Parts: sequence; structure tokens; C-alpha cells
Amino acid sequence: MPSPKIENARLIKQEAQRLGFMYCGVSKAEFLEDEAPKLEEWLSKNYHGTMGWMANHFDKRLDPTKLVPGAKSVVSVLLNYFPEKEQKDPTSPKISKYAYGDDYHYVIKDKLKELAHFIEENIGEVSGRAFVDSAPVMDKVWAKRSGLGWVGKNTNLIHPKHGSFFFIGELILDLELEPDSPIKDYCGTCTACLDACPTDAFFGPYRIDASKCISYLTIELKEQIPNEFSGQMDGWAFGCDVCQDVCPWNRFSKAHQEPAFEPKEGLLEMTKADWEEITEDVFKKLFKNSAVKRTKYSGIKRNIDFLKS
Repeated sequence: MPSPKIENARLIKQEAQRLGFMYCGVSKAEFLEDEAPKLEEWLSKNYHGTMGWMANHFDKRLDPTKLVPGAKSVVSVLLNYFPEKEQKDPTSPKISKYAYGDDYHYVIKDKLKELAHFIEENIGEVSGRAFVDSAPVMDKVWAKRSGLGWVGKNTNLIHPKHGSFFFIGELILDLELEPDSPIKDYCGTCTACLDACPTDAFFGPYRIDASKCISYLTIELKEQIPNEFSGQMDGWAFGCDVCQDVCPWNRFSKAHQEPAFEPKEGLLEMTKADWEEITEDVFKKLFKNSAVKRTKYSGIKRNIDFLKS
């Protein structure tokens, strides 16, 4: 007879799969001792740019028990977003694949709430919280510890059977579950991602200066994009997929089955002229429930104008 720790972990993984998550893994909720000096150094060199929130709650970022008192387990989940089709006009401003459909924060949060409800109904009263890229949680670290992949040279989590086009979410619970084991790093000698970065944001394998990343420049940066990046944006108006597109492991990516991530109507058909002439009304209608709303209309216009400079 398996122990409750093993059986409960099995039940949770089974339900996570039923809810549409690609993979689910468990790690022990404990202080991230190895990550503390790395994070401190990265922040001290201002590689986070204007993302001041990354320096906040340093202790909570490293210790899940400070987010959920009595936390014993971190349940990590992956949700595929790889699209079946991409933008048609190769000359049009590009947006990252993850932003084709509805905002992932809400989609994953709803599924995690369902998973938490299942745990309450089938295992008992459990305290915990759901997290989706919206609190000081080191998603990739927990997913790696849960055996859901390795963190590649492009600093993205990579799964050996599905590449890296997926979102990560967590439930941090005060329930003891059997933890999974990490898997090895399969990047080998490959440097495709480092070589392909249009802005040279990587200053070595597994090391990124986020303030030079196109995703940061087009989404997080609220002021003008520095002129030094003129001609280096590779056509990206929101986010960037270059270091994932060139990764050999993404040849295993399969189209998602999540209706909420289906592209907004007409989005993939937009021409270069459609993007350059986009009005605020069209922007609001097209990106009503989309992550692209984060840039606001003024931000997307700034990005498109910068591509012409």
C-alpha cells in the first residue's frame, strides 16, 4: 500500500492532467540556498533593469514558507501554448506566440483553483496558494526541482519531450507530498540560443542581462527604448521568441489543445500596414483579454515606431 505522500501526489498529478496541464511535478518547500547568492549578484549588477519589483521581497522569493506559512510542498505545473499557426505576413511586426490568445495569468489561475478545490474535496483541508508569474516565486527553479525540465542556456525551462513553449504555475501547499527528482541538463555543447540573440542579451551560458532582452524592452520598459537597440529588434513589437525558436529541443513542440489560447480573430492575418496603422479602438478590441494589454496602446505604438527607426 503506497504511503499517503505518494498516493496524494499521484492523485494531484492525475487531476492536473485532466485539467489540461502538460506535466505536473512536486518539490519540497524549503529555502533555496543555492539560488540566494546568484539572485543577489544578478540584482546587484542591475541586470533586472527597471523591474524594481524583482528586488522586492528577496526573502519571500527564496523561501516559500514565507508566502504560505507551514508550506511543505510546491506543486509545479506546465501548460502548453505552442500555436498551430503563426503570423502570415513575414514583414509585419511580430508578437510572441504566448500572446496570441487570452492572458495566461487568468487561464492558469482558474485551472489551479480547480486543482486546489479537488485537493480539498479528495484529500482534506489543505492551506495553500496558487501562483502564476504574479508573486515573488522562482517558477523555473521550482519546476526544475520538480523534474519538469532543466533550465537551459537561454534561462528558459526545457522539457526533453516538449521543448520550452509552455507556461509555469504553482500551488504552494501545507501538505506533505512525495517529491520528484530533478533531471539532468541536456544542453550539451549547443549555443544556438546565445548566438542568435539579436541584442546580445546573454553574457554567457545561463546568464542573461534582462535589460537588453527584447521582451523586456517591448513590455517591461515604460520609457523610450534606448537608441543603441535601433536596428536590433528583429521586427518584434511585443516579446521575443528567438532564443526558443532556434532551440533544437523545440522541434518536439506540439500544438496546444487549450481553446483560450487560440489566436484572436484576424490577428495572424494582420499585415505590416495593419500594424502600422492600428487605432486604439482596434487595439482594445483585438487584445481585450490578452497579455498584450500590458503595453497599452501607447506602448505598442512606441514599439512599432521604433522598428521603423
